[in-house]
Amino acid sequence: MKRNALLGAVGLLAVAATSASEAAADGGPGPLGVTTVAAATADAARVGALFDAADAGRPTGAHFCTASVVHSPHRNLLVTAAHCLGGGGDLVFVPGYRDGRAPYGTWTVARVFLPDGWAKGQDEDSDVAFATLRADGGRQIEDVVGANRLATRTATGATAVTVTGYPNSRETPVRCVNRPTAHSSTQQRIDCPDFTGGTSGSPWVNGDDQIVGVLGGHEQGGATADISYSVVLGAEAAELYEDAACDP
Repeated sequence: MKRNALLGAVGLLAVAATSASEAAADGGPGPLGVTTVAAATADAARVGALFDAADAGRPTGAHFCTASVVHSPHRNLLVTAAHCLGGGGDLVFVPGYRDGRAPYGTWTVARVFLPDGWAKGQDEDSDVAFATLRADGGRQIEDVVGANRLATRTATGATAVTVTGYPNSRETPVRCVNRPTAHSSTQQRIDCPDFTGGTSGSPWVNGDDQIVGVLGGHEQGGATADISYSVVLGAEAAELYEDAACDP
């Protein structure tokens, strides 16, 4: 479980890469299967930390999950894991969060969209969700940081992906590039060290800036820090996205 319940600090982020991992990844530069601190780039700003609204003013240590901006007609949509949004309560999203700072503002979650499989039975094959954000000063979140596009029904492992997330033991995001593999017909996995509690909801982004996975699913994202999971984004995710994307 990689919400805020998995304990333990992030270990060494700079680990020795084997010769097999030195090839450039299809979804981004750098060695495969190595976790590092994510640079403060425009792409990284599309990923942020989720906070309970009551904790948003705390400078550090209060974020519990990760989410990212996904393109929609109303330019106001997030994607994350369903187990990050199923608890109720008011939430805020801080894109590009670093060291207690909100360089792109703090955005209030307006409405949450959970799939039936999760809402009715917490089915691990339905562990993906969307949320709309309230506009800020007439601007939508996508106008400020941009967005990646959702890609459903893609072949698992067709390309390497970049996973970016916020461990709850750190105040900066981490990233890892690797190629997902199939765990089952409905779940995919990726080997990336040090993705601990708080990284649930991290987007898996391919080289075309498409989100092809969201950290969650099996064991709510994984019982260990070094192996993470995602639902295979299929018909249910596509239908849920359509519902959420139509919400103004």
